[in-house]
Amino acid sequence: MSAEVRVRVKLTFPEALVRRPVLAHLVREFDIDPDIRRADITDSVGWIVCELDGHADRIDAAVAWLRSEGIGVDLLGDVLES
Repeated sequence: MSAEVRVRVKLTFPEALVRRPVLAHLVREFDIDPDIRRADITDSVGWIVCELDGHADRIDAAVAWLRSEGIGVDLLGDVLES
């Protein structure tokens, strides 16, 4: 399995996805620990800046899943090795 890493991301949610339990899905399906650093959520839009801790291959898969669901994912800075 790949190395444990920490990646800082900004997730941007369109109105249709604001109420979905996306971070819970990341924990259950991808074995990733999200650490929320900042967030702003309204009824019509939302964003979360968080650090994702986990194996690099699982984080890659999670980012691909987030994008496939219509959630914007911006990688912020370099990968932070644990």
